[in-house]
Amino acid sequence: MNHNTKPLSAGLYFVATPIGSARDITLRALDILASADLIAAEDTRTARKLMEIHGVPLNGRKVVAFHDHSGDGSVAGLVDLIAGGKSVAYVSEAGTPLIADPGYELGRAAIARDLPVTSAPGASAVLAALTVSGLPTDRFAFVGFLPATKQARDAEIAQLRALPFTLVFYESPKRVEEMLASLRDILGGDRQAVVCRELTKKFEEVTRGTLANVASAFKERRVKGELVVLIGRVGATQVAEVDITDALREAMKTMRVKDAATVVAGALGLPRRQVYQTALRLGEDE
Repeated sequence: MNHNTKPLSAGLYFVATPIGSARDITLRALDILASADLIAAEDTRTARKLMEIHGVPLNGRKVVAFHDHSGDGSVAGLVDLIAGGKSVAYVSEAGTPLIADPGYELGRAAIARDLPVTSAPGASAVLAALTVSGLPTDRFAFVGFLPATKQARDAEIAQLRALPFTLVFYESPKRVEEMLASLRDILGGDRQAVVCRELTKKFEEVTRGTLANVASAFKERRVKGELVVLIGRVGATQVAEVDITDALREAMKTMRVKDAATVVAGALGLPRRQVYQTALRLGEDE
C-alpha cells in the first residue's frame, strides 16, 4: 500500500490506533506513521507489528518506548527533538493516547514550550462501547479504572451515585466480578448496566441488563480480554411521565421550551431529546 510520505511539520502527533481489528485505523494515521521523523510508542512491538500489517516502512527511523514509567528525561528528550524541528508521532498500545493511556505529561510539556500538538483521531474503546450499549449517550462521564482496593473503590462509586450521566469505566478481567458487585450494592441492582468485552475482536461480547443480572452473569466467571463497563444514569428508568410533565410545566413558566427541556433532563437524569419532545407536545397542547 502506498502511503503519503510528504514531510510533516515539526510537532507532536497523537495517533489513535486500533483497539482490536487492525483495519480500524485511519488513512491519516498511516500517513503520519509513514512520515514522522520519530515514532514513540507505549509498546514498541505492537507499534512495529501494526506498521508491518499496513506496509508502513521504517526506512531507518527509530521506534522508541514511552510509557507510564518513562521519566522526566524521556519527556524532555522528545520535546527537545520537536523544538529542534522534528516531527514525533506517539501511539499508545491501543486506542487513543491519553484516554486511560500514557501521553499526558508529554503533551503538557510540548504545550508548555509552545510547540504544535496535533491529534489524529480514531478508535476509542469508550466511544465504541457507548455506541453499542443501548444507554443514553447525550451526556456521559468517563471514569476510567476504579481503585483496586474495595474500600477506595466503594468510596469512589458512592461519589458517582447521583451523577445524571451514563458512567463509563475500564476494568481488568481479574477484578470485574468484584467491581460489578460493588456497583450493584452501592448504586442499586435496578440500574441498567452493560459490559463490553473484546470490542472489535473475534470474540466480541456485549452483556446488557440490570446491575443485579449483569453482576450475576459475571459471578465466578473467568473472562479474558479488555472490558468496558457502562452504567445507566440515575433515575433513567424510574421517572414517571407525570413527573416529567409537571417539571416541564413549572420550568416553562419562566424559560423557553429548549432551555426548560435542558434543565429538566439534567435534573431528572433523562435523555434531553426525550424531554424536549415532551416539552414540544406540551407547548402545542397549551
